[in-house]
Amino acid sequence: MNRFHSQGRIGTTPLIVIAAAALAIGLFAGSRWMNPSPPPQLAAAVMYPSAQPVTPFELRRTDGLTMTEADLRGHWTIAFFGFTHCPDICPTTLAAFKQVWSQLASQGKTDQVRFLFVSVDPERDSPEQLSRYVGFFSKDFLAATGTDEQLTRLTRSLGLVYARVPDESGGYSVDHSASAVIIDPRGRRAGLFRPPFQPGPISADILALIATR
Repeated sequence: MNRFHSQGRIGTTPLIVIAAAALAIGLFAGSRWMNPSPPPQLAAAVMYPSAQPVTPFELRRTDGLTMTEADLRGHWTIAFFGFTHCPDICPTTLAAFKQVWSQLASQGKTDQVRFLFVSVDPERDSPEQLSRYVGFFSKDFLAATGTDEQLTRLTRSLGLVYARVPDESGGYSVDHSASAVIIDPRGRRAGLFRPPFQPGPISADILALIATR
């Protein structure tokens, strides 16, 4: 009888050890969930407290293909909205992003980032015009546009605005938000880069964001 009870006690010992190990792992995982890793220190980016999904949309790319919110997933996207007749902020911004792209290329990180230029002047920015304009800065940059209904839906989702303003010559210009939207690999708007755009800090921030993925 004593031998039987002795064997029973020895048989339960591994179960106790396993249960204790499982509890320890659970407590560790819980502490990691309750105390996640701190966000990276960023020099230029302004990140939102929580990322928000981008509303479903459709745009027309310069190659004729349709772009949707699904195309924003799987990489970081830096999206800027403007127009090819813009006299200042648009070319200045794209020139800065060209330098950022070169710095990311030197680190071998361009496969994890996309730069997207969206024209809010579809009447004048044909696919050919838009392709030439963006290609002047980088052949790797994406460009797209859409109808005013499509553009308004998307810009509102991203917290941006644009409006056409008549000029003295009888034509018009376009006032638009000057910030670039940061979209995370899950296709959510995560933050902003605000002007003035400085390539060094922006490059460092993008590399830091890539490292958190």
